[in-house]
Parts: sequence; structure tokens; C-alpha cells
Amino acid sequence: MKLTQYDTIYFINSKVLFNPQTIGSSILNASFKFAYNMAFGDGHHRKHRTGGTEQRSTLDIFKNTLQGKIAEGIAYEVLAKHGIKCQPIDYGIHGEGIWDDSDLEYKGKRISVKSSAYFSNLLLLETDDWDKDGSYKPNSNKSQSKSYYDYFILVRLKPNTNSLFDSEADKELLRAKILDHKWTYDIPGCCSLKTLRHIIANDYVLPKGALLNGKTKMDAENYYIQTGNLKGVDLLIDNLKLLD
Repeated sequence: MKLTQYDTIYFINSKVLFNPQTIGSSILNASFKFAYNMAFGDGHHRKHRTGGTEQRSTLDIFKNTLQGKIAEGIAYEVLAKHGIKCQPIDYGIHGEGIWDDSDLEYKGKRISVKSSAYFSNLLLLETDDWDKDGSYKPNSNKSQSKSYYDYFILVRLKPNTNSLFDSEADKELLRAKILDHKWTYDIPGCCSLKTLRHIIANDYVLPKGALLNGKTKMDAENYYIQTGNLKGVDLLIDNLKLLD
């Protein structure tokens, strides 16, 4: 289902209520260490989104990386609890031009873990990152890498990392601020490569500069899937179990 559109203003019409579940401290600690090193240490993250113009500060990179890595840890644990033991999470610190081929992998199937704030109801994929067949462009030039993701899973987090920190601080103060909060998550759903190809072919696009819900201006153009149109994570688990 497409968003409701009035000129350049778009409204969500298929939502999933946030269903909070507790995040363990081991995921938070490992994700913090990774995000801190990627933002303030020897790692590298691009300063703007693909197709975007807004420059991200080092603190913004830290917040975005923290959110993404927490989501990855959650997805790994949820799948493991159902007997789906993916390849270990990559916590390696990469320099410029080096990135993970996939977030999670199970018996040759690659799973992209997308993250958002708890109030979000869209799975967003920046259009400049994908070709018309659903291939992920940053991987397409790596001959040893499969450029397609087989599945996509969305993890929502509370608190929202974008509003959690308003200024840079030393490492231990940042860590303390994170651990002082009660962190929760939910997984509103997942989709397959087939679904991605469908939304690309049918122009499920949220343009750059558009106003989402009449107030949030989009910095980059994105393909989108509303949470209410995602499939339950149980379907992903069942599909992966068929590989055993």
C-alpha cells in the first residue's frame, strides 16, 4: 500500500503499534564500543546519506551507528532463540572504502537489518543505493560479494538515539548516559527481495524534500514499505528453517 499523498506531503496509513521488549546490557555494551570507535576512533562512516545533502556530525555518525548495531544484535539474538544461528556479528573497525557485505548471514542467505526509532512506521531504503533489479550498488563492484539481500528485517528502538545525545562528551559519560536508560525494541516485520523488487517496479518512492506526515523533511530520496505491509518475523524464521 502506498502512502497517502497530497502534492509533496505524504502520510502513513498502515501502521504497527510499538510493542516494547527489553534489550540486554551485553548488546548495548558491544554496540557502544563499536559505534564509538567508528565515529571517534579509527573507523569511517560517510558524512551524508546516499543522495542526501545534509552533512552529519561525528556525534550524528555515532548515534546512527549505535542504533544500527543495536538493531543488528537484537536481530541476531531473536533468530538464535529460534535455532537460526547466523554468522557471528562483525564488530571489526573498518576504514574508508571497507564495509560489511551483509548484516547477518545464514546458510548463504543474506539478511539486511534496518533500524529506526520506536515511533517510525516506514522501512526506508535510499534509492541511490539500489539498482532496478534490487541489487545493492555498494556491493556490486566487489567480485567476491553477492550484491543482493535475500531478506530485510526492521528493528525499532526506544529511546530514539537521535534525541538521546545533544552534545559530544567523553567516552565514559556517553556510555553512562546509554546505560542509564531502559532500552526496548520491537520487530514490526520483515520482507524479501521479491518485495523490494515490487516496490522498485511500482515506484514506492518518498522524494527528497517531501514532507512526511506534514512535518519531517526528507533529506534523500527513499524507497519505502509501511510497517503495516511487512510480514511477521515468524515467516522469515520459518523460511530460514527450511534450509536446515
